[in-house]
Amino acid sequence: MKAYEFPANITVEGNIELPDVILQQLANQQQVKVIILVNEPTEEEQEEAAWHRLAAEQLLKGYSDDDAIYDTI
Repeated sequence: MKAYEFPANITVEGNIELPDVILQQLANQQQVKVIILVNEPTEEEQEEAAWHRLAAEQLLKGYSDDDAIYDTI
């Protein structure tokens, strides 16, 4: 079995874009095995995201429906 490693992007439609260099090396109608590896956020990134969520929740707690009148100004 031969393996190729390369970065790829997922399109808006949910397709994986393969580089042309790789596509040229693959035969049409050939079955392949796909393994997808994604980077997980670090513990520091997860903690920072949690603080952002908490800050947003606390900010919105102080918002009242009566305050909606200011949205039109």
